[in-house]
Amino acid sequence: QVQLVESGGGLVQPGGSLRLSCSSSGFTFSLYLMKWYRQAPGKERELVATIGTNGGTIYHANSVKGRFTISRDNAKNTMYLQMNSLKPEDTAVYYCNIPTLNSWGQGTQVTVSS
Repeated sequence: QVQLVESGGGLVQPGGSLRLSCSSSGFTFSLYLMKWYRQAPGKERELVATIGTNGGTIYHANSVKGRFTISRDNAKNTMYLQMNSLKPEDTAVYYCNIPTLNSWGQGTQVTVSS
């Protein structure tokens, strides 16, 4: 059974940093491309970043480019999203996703506010 569990969210001031983690089980983690999405209140879910199976094929949305960095550790079955220089508009629930398995985590709330 595929399981994805996000963690690391919280309340942070503008300009601050957070590191999100997506821990996985129930499948061979290293074989799958993975993604981070986010959904702000009243808005559609949007793609934030993508990472290939070996850490290559990396994509970051223009809205986060230069501030967020996606990475993965296949030995730990975990994907990460390092978020720096956070802005209030980054406030959202962040989800990890395996597109080919159509699997989602439960999400972790990130709130950027002074």
